[in-house]
Amino acid sequence: MVPFAGWEMPLQFSGLLQEHQAVRQHVGMFDISHMGVLRLEGTNPKDALQALVPTDLHRIGPGEACYTVLLNETGGIIDDLVIYDLESNQREKESLLIVINAACAESDTSWLKKHLQATDINLSDAKANGILLAVQGPKSIDVLERLSGESLTNLPRFGHRQVQFNGLGTEQPESVFVARTGYTGEDGFELLLNSTAGHALWRLMLAEGVSPCGLGCRDTLRLEAAMHLYGQDMDINTTPFEAGLGWLVHLEMPAHFIGRTSLEQQAEDGPARRLIGLKLPGRAIARHGYPVLHNNKKVGEITSGTWSPTLGEAIALAYVPTSLAQIGNVLEVEIRGKNHPATVVKRPFYRRPSVR
Repeated sequence: MVPFAGWEMPLQFSGLLQEHQAVRQHVGMFDISHMGVLRLEGTNPKDALQALVPTDLHRIGPGEACYTVLLNETGGIIDDLVIYDLESNQREKESLLIVINAACAESDTSWLKKHLQATDINLSDAKANGILLAVQGPKSIDVLERLSGESLTNLPRFGHRQVQFNGLGTEQPESVFVARTGYTGEDGFELLLNSTAGHALWRLMLAEGVSPCGLGCRDTLRLEAAMHLYGQDMDINTTPFEAGLGWLVHLEMPAHFIGRTSLEQQAEDGPARRLIGLKLPGRAIARHGYPVLHNNKKVGEITSGTWSPTLGEAIALAYVPTSLAQIGNVLEVEIRGKNHPATVVKRPFYRRPSVR
C-alpha cells in the first residue's frame, strides 16, 4: 500500500508483471474510487461547460462521452477529464457526468464552481461514498455480461448506460453506471455504484477469477498505450499542442473557450516543444526527471519511463524541442551518470490487436 492523492492505494496484489499480463491477455480489475466524479445538471450544461474546454461538446449525445482538458488563459492544462452525456431525468434537466483526477479534485471543483456561478447549472458530487471500478482486458466483456445477464457487445467505445446486476447485496436488481472507457489500452469498462454493491461486485469478480490489480501495473499499462499521467506528462505549464493532444482542440467551432486566443497563436506558430516517445536498447530504463541530451547538451527531460512487459524493452515519454522530435531521431538519456541512446518512435508503443 502506498499514499496517493490523500488515499491509501494498493501498489500490487500478486505482483506487477502478473497483473499486467492478466489485463493484456485476460481481465483485471482496479479500485479507482480515488477519482473524482461530478454531476452538472441544468439547462444546456454543455453550453456552460463549453466555455471551459477546447473540445466541441455538441459532438456527443446522450449515451456518449469524450475525453478533453480544462485550460487556463494561457492554454495550460489544469486537468484532463472524461465527460459523459447522460439521459435527461424526470424533471427534463440535462445532465453531464465528469470524471476528474484525484489530485485535482478540489481545485477542479473550485474552478468549475467559479466559472459556472453565473449560470443555473448545479454542480454536485456524483460519487459521494460510492465506488468506482475499472474492469479491463479482452475478457472483461465476458465477465460483465455473465454477471449482469445483459449484452454489452453493442456498447461502443466511450458509450455508457445503466446496467442491471443481481446479487449485489440487495433483493432487487442494482442499477450500475457502466461506461466502455479505461486507462490501459485494452478493451474495458468503468463502473460507478454504491458502496455495498461495489464490495459485492468485487467479490463476485474475484470468484470469477478476475485479477485484482494495483497502481504499479496501471502505470505500465497506460504508458505502453502512451496515455498521459497528469502532473508528469502534462500540467498547467503544458498546452494540448505540446502534449500531442491537438486533436482535442476544435478551433473550427465558433464557441469561445478559456485559452482559445493562446492556442490559436500556437496553432499558427507551432509549439516550441513536443512530447515524444522514446525506446532505449538493452536494460537501461529512463525514469521521470532523467535528462534528455543532444550533442551532450540537455534538451529535455523524461516525464514517464518504464520497462514494457508486453514489448520487452524500455520505453519513455519526454519533452524536447520540436526540431528534435522527428521519428527515428536518436537522442540520449543520462542514467546514473552514463549516456544511453534513445530513439524517437511513434506513439502509442502498444496498440491492442483489432477484434472483428
